[in-house]
This record gives sequence, structure tokens and C-alpha cells, in this order.
Amino acid sequence: MSKANYSKVGGQAIMEGVMMRSPEKTVMSVRTPDKSITTEEVRFPNVRQKYKFLSIPIIRGMVAFAESLILGFKTISRSASLSGLEEETDGNKTLETIVLVVSFIFGLGLSLALFVFIPVGLRVGIETLFKFSFGPLRTLFEGVVKIGIFLLYMVLIAQMKDIKRLFQYHGAEHKTIFCYEAGEELTVENVRKHSRFHPRCGTSFIFVVMLISILFFAIFSGFPNGVYTILKVLLLPVVAGLSFEVTQFTARHDNLCTRVLSAPGKWIQHISTNEPDDDQIEVAIASMKGALGMIEVNPPYEEQEQAEK
Repeated sequence: MSKANYSKVGGQAIMEGVMMRSPEKTVMSVRTPDKSITTEEVRFPNVRQKYKFLSIPIIRGMVAFAESLILGFKTISRSASLSGLEEETDGNKTLETIVLVVSFIFGLGLSLALFVFIPVGLRVGIETLFKFSFGPLRTLFEGVVKIGIFLLYMVLIAQMKDIKRLFQYHGAEHKTIFCYEAGEELTVENVRKHSRFHPRCGTSFIFVVMLISILFFAIFSGFPNGVYTILKVLLLPVVAGLSFEVTQFTARHDNLCTRVLSAPGKWIQHISTNEPDDDQIEVAIASMKGALGMIEVNPPYEEQEQAEK
């Protein structure tokens, strides 16, 4: 059974705010130090609209995955500045850009280490030490290790004060999207009553990637360790594309199969989302209304800086 209230609106929690993205516009709203809400547009090219071949199934998931990383990086950086959590780097934008790029590369490298090299290295170490081979089960072992690392990581960061607030905004984002998809007026009262567990959540997507990778890389379980590891890195975008299709399918349909597929991701959201307060819901509503063109928003900060010169 298809879901009548399925929409193409998505979002992301950012520092003291929420970013919402509709087919027409991407907008971010942030609670500033003076307790007001700043809402501004985020310029981000939709390459899938410009180049139609990028909308082919699986390829579109690969593109969406890359876009979400870049857009998330950009909006989190900007929100940190607006919310007062990050001081300007003495007006040196070049230095600030370099720091952000290095941080992104470091984060990507750390992710590869945690979710590719450590599971593979642990398996190889066990096989060498105990003189046996996991054989076709090696992808299952590595998958279990990856999931364990991911869950431990989520539990640990969830204890941090700033991350707790970020997860509250994550909950506000989900509730607001649910309210919109239900066709209800976007008010704090209406949003508050909705669930904070959404099937199209990015956290759920990461978990689906891990599950799909267990099945996908089983195809290469007979390859030598070096070739196998290289393939895991190179083919990660393909796994992301497949996972995107699974996530979109479960969001559009409601039956026993899709509920089973989406259940693990929703369980993870018990860690990655918290119940928001009314102030946080107001921010999410402002972002949603801006993305839908219901309210006027400030131009992108790049344009604001140009106007000030």
C-alpha cells in the first residue's frame, strides 16, 4: 500500500537549528544568541535536475549521498557561526575554508578507518592468530563489527551536552516533516504530537548502508584480502545508491515487509533523536515554511556579504 502522505521534503539538524530542503528551495533556520530565529536560503545546485542521467536509480542515490555530505557540511558550518558557537577566524575566510576542508577530509578518513579498515583488520588478525578462515561469512563478521562500532559511537556522543541539543533539533525536524506530510497546519501544538522516528532519516540510511553492505560484499568474499579491501572502498558509493533505493521504497510503501526493513533504522533513532522543546519546534517550523515558500527568508550569506561590500 503506497503512502499518500509521502513527500520529497527532507531535512537535517544543525547547530541550534534545522535545515529543510524541498524540490524548490533549501533553507536553514537557527536560534541566535539573542533568542531570535534567523532564516536564510542556502544556495545548492541540484545536479540531478540539470543532468537527467543522474536521476537513474542507484546513480541518483550515489549523487544524493554526496550532496547530503556537502550540504550538511556547509550548513553545519554556517549554523555554528550564526548560533555563536563558533567565533570568526579573525576575518580570515581563506584560513577558515582551509580548516573546514581539512576537517572534512579528516572526518572522511576517520570514517573509512572505523567502518572499513578496522573491521577488515580485525577479521584478518583473528584469522591469522587462530589459523582459520571466515570464508563466505567474513562480510557478516565485518558487518557485525561495523554495526557495533556505529552503535557504540552513537551512544557515546549522545552523552555530550551539545549533541543532546543537536538530537533534540533532529527530533523537531522529524516531527515537523510528519506534520507537513499529514496535511496539518504547521503549529507548535500540531507538530508536538507527531513521532520523532521517521523512515527517511539519515541515521536510518547509514544503518541500511551497513546491512546492504553485508549482502553486497558477500559477492567478493572469495577475493584476496588486499583486493577485497580496495573493492569495499571503491564500491561504497554503489552500496549507498542501493541503500537509497531501499530507503525511498520503504518510505513510499506501508506493509509488513517495509516495516521490517525500516524497523532497525527507527530503533537507532531512539539514540539519535530526543524530544524537542517548543523553542526548537518553532525553529524547525520556520525552516519548513521557508523551504515551502510560505514565508520570506534572508538571501544566502554569500550574497549578504557581497551586498555589504
